[in-house]
Amino acid sequence: QVQLAESGGGLVQPGGSLKLSCVASGSIFRLNVMGWYRQASGKERELVATMTSGGTITYADSVKGRCTISRDNAKNTVILQMNSLKPEDTAVYYCNLLTGRPYWGQGTQVTVSS
Repeated sequence: QVQLAESGGGLVQPGGSLKLSCVASGSIFRLNVMGWYRQASGKERELVATMTSGGTITYADSVKGRCTISRDNAKNTVILQMNSLKPEDTAVYYCNLLTGRPYWGQGTQVTVSS
């Protein structure tokens, strides 16, 4: 069984920064993909950024240049640093781990508002 523990959401003003962290535990294949998705109210869940265990990164166009994803394979941890946040970044952010099958965290709320 795999579990994902997220932290780091909250309320931030436009232009501010937040760092989201996710730690995975359990039976995890060495080759995997970790990342972040988000779901705004009334919208479908969408990709924010992912990173393979080999270091390949994918960003959504909407966050390119503002977000940086990183991971520590030894600690099964993935971090999303978000800068220059906009109100449209407001959403529940979900950690995702793809290791044989997809696993999801419980979600952490990010609200960007003045």
